[in-house]
Amino acid sequence: MYSIIVVPPPTTEDGPDRRAQLRLAPGERLAFGRSVPAGGLTVPHEGVSRRAGEITAHGTFWTLSNLSRRQTYVVENPEGAGEHIKVAPGRLDAPVPFEFSRIVLPAAGELLPVEVWAPRHDYLLPEEADADGDDGATGRRDGEPTAPAFSLDRTKRYFAVLAALCEPRLRGAPHAPLPTVDQVVERLRPAWPAASRTSVQWNIDYLAVKLRLKPGPETADPGPRLNGKKESLVSLALRFDLVREDDLLVLAEPSRRALR
Repeated sequence: MYSIIVVPPPTTEDGPDRRAQLRLAPGERLAFGRSVPAGGLTVPHEGVSRRAGEITAHGTFWTLSNLSRRQTYVVENPEGAGEHIKVAPGRLDAPVPFEFSRIVLPAAGELLPVEVWAPRHDYLLPEEADADGDDGATGRRDGEPTAPAFSLDRTKRYFAVLAALCEPRLRGAPHAPLPTVDQVVERLRPAWPAASRTSVQWNIDYLAVKLRLKPGPETADPGPRLNGKKESLVSLALRFDLVREDDLLVLAEPSRRALR
């Protein structure tokens, strides 16, 4: 079974659908660079090392070896909140934790992307899982249920505000600027006709307290003002999958998702 899919960087000869996919089974390796042996991924750019690196497929993840002498490679998570890892020159078998990744190769003033998918997932069987205080093997409740880390109600207006803030980065632009409050108001109008700057800002402030980014107003010491509140909210939401792409339905289908 293939576990890793590699999409080479585009070239001037590539059409919109001509980028080949290279599939690796667990244990297989793929060398890449300007001049690699047969079966490797050739990146025909004078700024790429002859033997630039190597990708190794494992069961549910992959590793990256940086075989260059001077260039640091960056592996981005395009679906996250700007998460990335750096692989230093000479580093071997650096594990990559992202399901969908983009290796960024610096090449004489250009940045060449090599996309890598790790679509295979392994999970516990339902009978093996111990969820929220239940013994999965016997169905016996053992103690109190586990409290949720983040309690969010997807039918509430505050969740629609959070989804609107996250939308640009969920659509595939991890470094996209966040929408302004006015842009959030316009985005929410189909599902929430009475949305206003005041109501949206109130929900942003409420989310900052609810997600424990700042103390509530009832505390004796409210603490310093939270700078970058929207950025902090979006970063937290995307890191922990509090908002996923399918949650954007709350913005597009008001008839199915009544906001309260």
